[in-house]
Amino acid sequence: KYHFYLLIFQQERNARPLSLSGHVGFDSLPDQLVNKSTSQGFCFNILCIGETGIGKSTLMDTLFNTNFENFESSHFEPQVKLRAQTYDLQESNVRLKLTIVNTVGFGDQMNKQESYQHVVDYIDTQFESYLQEELKIKRSLHNYHDSRIHACLYFIAPSGHSLKSLDLVTMKKLDSKVNIIPVIAKADTISKSELHKFKIKIMSELVSNGVQIYQFPTDDETVSKINTAMNGHLPFAVVGSTEEVKIGNKMVKARQYPWGVVQVENENHCDFVKLREMLICVNMEDLREQTHTRHYELYRRCKLEEMGFKDTDPESKPVSLQETYEAKRQEFLLELQRREEEMRQMFVQRVKEKEAELKEAERELQGKFEQLKRLHAEEKSKLDDKRKTLEDEMNSFGKKKAATELLQGQSLSSNSNIKKDKDRKNSGFM
Repeated sequence: KYHFYLLIFQQERNARPLSLSGHVGFDSLPDQLVNKSTSQGFCFNILCIGETGIGKSTLMDTLFNTNFENFESSHFEPQVKLRAQTYDLQESNVRLKLTIVNTVGFGDQMNKQESYQHVVDYIDTQFESYLQEELKIKRSLHNYHDSRIHACLYFIAPSGHSLKSLDLVTMKKLDSKVNIIPVIAKADTISKSELHKFKIKIMSELVSNGVQIYQFPTDDETVSKINTAMNGHLPFAVVGSTEEVKIGNKMVKARQYPWGVVQVENENHCDFVKLREMLICVNMEDLREQTHTRHYELYRRCKLEEMGFKDTDPESKPVSLQETYEAKRQEFLLELQRREEEMRQMFVQRVKEKEAELKEAERELQGKFEQLKRLHAEEKSKLDDKRKTLEDEMNSFGKKKAATELLQGQSLSSNSNIKKDKDRKNSGFM
């Protein structure tokens, strides 16, 4: 089997190029792919991470030029909640199923670990759902709603100083699971010079802490130049607004202040246009591809390795899925037998212990019974002695009573005779 795989590999590697003598038609494959993709539609999932009130919902409304369903959030949430909302959007003849996942209450708890852990668990849950669908015997991936996160917009508070420890820890935990694009929110609250220094400080801290953020791809010649330039602008300093202000003869999205107007789509005011171009217009498909080929593949590989699956044996020879399954099945059966034997031995040991306890309890009960029996015999003997003594006393008393009554009877009889004699004497005198 190994030589068979090796032969196939060599055949694929040694494919011989041929020239065509005429038109065949497979040059239309790109057009077929475009038509098929357009008819099926696309999906894109964005995760917005940032503290409450930093402007996540407003920026999403501004990015997609619509009003999404937003909910008011407070700073007193007991734990972080991830709220996912899915919308069907259409631009020209292209349909997009957009899911926006918002972190409600992020960073508001005393225990900051719970803040990022809920986010990590959510991303892993989406990977696990896709993996379970992929491992089914009867799969339906063509109409499966892919909920894996394609882009993570991490909103940084415009402090002008440095990143918070929570920001660094969260991004470090997520950089192997999702494409992180850091953005400085509400960038109109700090000056341009402060903003420039803040960007340099952020990137320096990310590099020194080993945080891998998403880099716009430069291997494609068509977008290499613009992506290289945009990588130098990270993190993007953005301003969001759905309100329109009249500037000159046209209405533009802007924020009105007493000192002036901040135009959202003016690149001299903020990086909103750069973010929109990079996120949606240029690199949306690369974000989807990176999610599948890099982050999901890493999760899938780790999960399958945990389950015992591997590509090669200790001798670096290919291992088929059937062989791996049989090996895992045999391993499982052996483990099952071992556990059954352990449980049987444990059961026998517990039965023996229970029998010993019952025998000990029986001995104790028998001892108590013998003791009670002995005490009963002793009490009975004492009672018999007392009864015998009492009977003797009663017999003695009866004899004494009879003798006394006999004496009393004799005394009364003699007294009666004496009286009769006196009476006779008295009658004789008369």
